[in-house]
Amino acid sequence: MTSTQISPPQAKLWMAAIKPPMYSVAIMPIWVGSAVAFREIKIFNPIIFSLFIAAAILILAWENISNDVFDAETGIDQNKHHSLVNLTGNKTLMFWIGNLCLGWGLLGIIAIAILQKDPTVMAIILLCCGLGYMYQGPPFRLGYQGLGEILCFFAFGPLGMSAAYYSQTQTWSMTNLAASVILGIVTSLVLFCSHFHQVVDDIAAGKKSPIVRLGTHT
Repeated sequence: MTSTQISPPQAKLWMAAIKPPMYSVAIMPIWVGSAVAFREIKIFNPIIFSLFIAAAILILAWENISNDVFDAETGIDQNKHHSLVNLTGNKTLMFWIGNLCLGWGLLGIIAIAILQKDPTVMAIILLCCGLGYMYQGPPFRLGYQGLGEILCFFAFGPLGMSAAYYSQTQTWSMTNLAASVILGIVTSLVLFCSHFHQVVDDIAAGKKSPIVRLGTHT
């Protein structure tokens, strides 16, 4: 008797690759930052809010796609059936789709800067994009050194929420900063937990994620 390996249906693989629930991570800093702004100053600009949400989703899509592209270069995703690169078999295509998402996302941020006649939000988001690239992109690959959670904390916590608050008020808030610390920690914990099911491949590829460093046994 011979046994055959049953692969998950393609639809499930694509859903796992696209990661729809992950985009709540992009939305929450803008949602919470804008809510704090409304609570404190009673200001809410729906156009800027909508632009920011759309831009954040597109930028996180770039992060998701580029991570699969960069992981394909190291071989860490060779057993990851739901990698976008493995599903399409075309790393170059995914690289340019990711860059297209980044470009459209940054256009949304530029539109906010133009509407406000103020480049502050754009500067903060460019810094967040830089942190996102440094997470997996060469030559940095800081995620491979176990520093991804720190980058995640700042990008989706203090920086992301400060940008959201400023986009509505063009000022700063200590209340918003305090809330951003909580959101940053929660988002970092989501990333931390994602390493558990990847620990074998991480060890094989030399990725020193926090789970690899700490171990999974007590």
